[in-house]
Amino acid sequence: MTTAKAAEVRPNNNAIRAGEFSVGYAAMLEQFAPLEAVELSAYAESKGFDGVMAADHYQPWVPQQGQSAFVWNVLTALGERTRGDIGPGVTAPTFRWHPAMVAQASATLEAMYPGRHYLGLGSGEALNEHIIGGYWPEAPERINRMFEAIDIIKKLFSGSLAGRDVKHAGQFFKLESTRLWTMPEVAPQILVATAGPVTAKRTGRHCDGIITVGAPLAKIEGLFSKFDEGARDAGKDPATMPRVLQVHLSWAPTDEEALANAMTEWPNGGMKFPKGDIRSPFEFEQMAKLVRPEDFEGRMVISSDPDVHRAALQKYVDLGFDKIYLHNVGRNQREWIDEFSRSVLPKLKR
Repeated sequence: MTTAKAAEVRPNNNAIRAGEFSVGYAAMLEQFAPLEAVELSAYAESKGFDGVMAADHYQPWVPQQGQSAFVWNVLTALGERTRGDIGPGVTAPTFRWHPAMVAQASATLEAMYPGRHYLGLGSGEALNEHIIGGYWPEAPERINRMFEAIDIIKKLFSGSLAGRDVKHAGQFFKLESTRLWTMPEVAPQILVATAGPVTAKRTGRHCDGIITVGAPLAKIEGLFSKFDEGARDAGKDPATMPRVLQVHLSWAPTDEEALANAMTEWPNGGMKFPKGDIRSPFEFEQMAKLVRPEDFEGRMVISSDPDVHRAALQKYVDLGFDKIYLHNVGRNQREWIDEFSRSVLPKLKR
């Protein structure tokens, strides 16, 4: 078993700590080539953003976005170029990946950058997972597969730290006797991305924290209630478990530019239906022709006024999120980072 020491180690190995609010940068690998995404992330950190989230996509949502780099390579580069938390937000450990491979990737990243990495997991979307040509099940099965995968990952983390092999034979996965030979001193946090109350309760019971996306406040309050209930069922204190939010927004110097960016670069943000079964960016492109400006209402703030964005974000802060990762959907990343670092981030108060 080997470990590596980073140049800077945080006080403990919880990459995201409950009760310590900060704002991070969402590096959109669907929109930006990997080197540019790393440069933008480093620039955001230099302006006051803390930490980077990058999702595991095999394809962009729409062809206009134009990219889809391998997230684990990019996370390693981010580990070298930044000092904050780094996490896939999220990856699916169930279709393209066997959970053992996700566990190995996560353990290695945390061994390289101790105290900085969290493992964000989701149940998957056909856009990314169908490429292997396997059966694509209904949502309940996808969720059950995810939690079985989490069980395997946790077994590998705990068994490997204890110096013993583990195995698994379940409904969806098999793992023959093995261990992770490269492990950090403390296993990575496991956070699950969900927008559903049933999954939120299971997340509280089985995982270390929850990730969700911008939604009506009442819906998020319901998620938190179920998450807390699950945590208490497992004998855990939900106040010690991090709550993470990803927010998509559109800012530009004028309202017209902000709207044009949303319509062109992130029309999927205005699609008011589940997207988990759609397989192709070109199918999304056809659906995007039906998206109208009013479809973004309640789903994404589109404005040239930083105070409008600040007020919307403050409502999420007041709900109790420990970490909020921001994604400005336009290509105007540096201009947006500069503006928000001056007029939004300093004014957000826990």
